[in-house]
Amino acid sequence: MANVVITGSTKGIGRGLAAEFAKQGHKVMISGRKQNDIDSTIAELGFESGQVVGLACDTTDKAQVQALWDEAKSTFSTVDIWVNNAGLARTVWSILDTPDSEISTMVNTNLLGNINCCKVVANGMKQQGGGKIFNMLGGGSDGEYFKGMGVYGTTKRGLDYFTNALSKELKDDNIIVGKIRPGMIITEGVIREAKEDLDNFQKRRKFANALCDTVETVAPFLVENILKFNKTGKKIAWLNTTKITLRMLATFISKPKDKFEDFGL
Repeated sequence: MANVVITGSTKGIGRGLAAEFAKQGHKVMISGRKQNDIDSTIAELGFESGQVVGLACDTTDKAQVQALWDEAKSTFSTVDIWVNNAGLARTVWSILDTPDSEISTMVNTNLLGNINCCKVVANGMKQQGGGKIFNMLGGGSDGEYFKGMGVYGTTKRGLDYFTNALSKELKDDNIIVGKIRPGMIITEGVIREAKEDLDNFQKRRKFANALCDTVETVAPFLVENILKFNKTGKKIAWLNTTKITLRMLATFISKPKDKFEDFGL
């Protein structure tokens, strides 16, 4: 059984991964910025005592990241898998209209936060003899442009480069570095963004229904592939070209189920 740490795991895909790892018998340390949210998540997940534990951590503060690593090491003895999931997406504005405060938060969280985590964790894994580090990518990480994602996509494109560089630098240290592309998942953040820009969402609702999935659908696939992942620098991708093509073709045959009605949209 593996010992797993997941940042940004009190909601969304991070929470889904934590639940799936724990369901399979692995031990998990969850994290988020507020200890109250962590405590509530642990209680709601309902696993036996010690299966899922947690500690508050703002990944933009390296000292807090170090404290999270130290707590995980103290609790589990070793950290086998660390998933950098903490991130922020604000995709309702053009680049020029994006508030400066939102730009700073996205850049700091999606880039600085991940760099902090990778430095702390890689050093720790060197000392313990190895492990796996995963960075969560997203829209724009492959260079493709999407409306409203100019700043967010830039951070994820930069994270992709950083992950490639890290995998090369750690290739002789028994540390496997991987990338996760979870696809288009319906999370609290996605629903928030859709409600803030409802007109634009309605225009792409059919497309979203064809390609979006729930956390419960995607999490088991990601956990399975994280556990068996053994090629540093590679990626785990839920949506591939074939799957996207087949789903889009299916929309011409029948109307896809509306996946957003249950979320008040």
